[in-house]
Amino acid sequence: MIIHEALQELGISTRETDIYLALLRLGPSSIRDIAVAAEINRGTTYEVLKDLKSKHLVSLFPKGKRHVFCAEPPERLLALADQRQQAIQIASVNLANDIVPDLSAITADQSTTAVRHYEGDDGIEYVLRDILSTMAKQEDKTYRIYSSKQIRKYLYRPYPNFTRQRVEKNIYVRAIAIGEGGEDAPLSDRKWIPSENVTPAASYVAIYGPRCAMISLSRGDYPTAVVIESQGIAEVLRLSFDSLWQLLPETRKNSK
Repeated sequence: MIIHEALQELGISTRETDIYLALLRLGPSSIRDIAVAAEINRGTTYEVLKDLKSKHLVSLFPKGKRHVFCAEPPERLLALADQRQQAIQIASVNLANDIVPDLSAITADQSTTAVRHYEGDDGIEYVLRDILSTMAKQEDKTYRIYSSKQIRKYLYRPYPNFTRQRVEKNIYVRAIAIGEGGEDAPLSDRKWIPSENVTPAASYVAIYGPRCAMISLSRGDYPTAVVIESQGIAEVLRLSFDSLWQLLPETRKNSK
């Protein structure tokens, strides 16, 4: 349900949502009645009600000789959202001004080459997001890629909005395509290496900032990636790419 997804963004679990909704429908009720309505055992219901009470979404008050629980009005969710947004804004400021600089100061020396490995669609999405976040900080916002025909349909599967977000960030890409295909896109140039006599493996190499990422497929369509962080290696790969780019035939360019 959409309501469950929305409330999860506020830090409210699925069980908490189920019990809150049950209590809204029931009105002031006992733990037993709430547990039955939410189809959750009584012990768990009691623990969840305590959590909801701490979030000021549930109140407890006496009714005769016993106590009953009552759901706070749904408008309380808006107040909770405002509080969470303010907390995130404060956390962002603290991260930018104090925490990240302090953590960077104690980070081990990265002058040596760092190599990281990622797998699956989640891993590939992380690498693609890293390309955008890294290039957004560069003075020269152009990165380079090699891309074979076989990998193209898998590459952006976990991140279909990649190109749109790249363009929104004004990031430019030069692509050398191995094999036919590949679509024109804004803020991009593309050249081709013919592959009539060979069948290139599914592969993708991105050279961006001080990093290069190499993505390939294993077991058919399972993507894996290696990211190398080394200014020296990135510079050599950039030089090699630019030299090859000058030797390839000119193609139609998309304006920056």
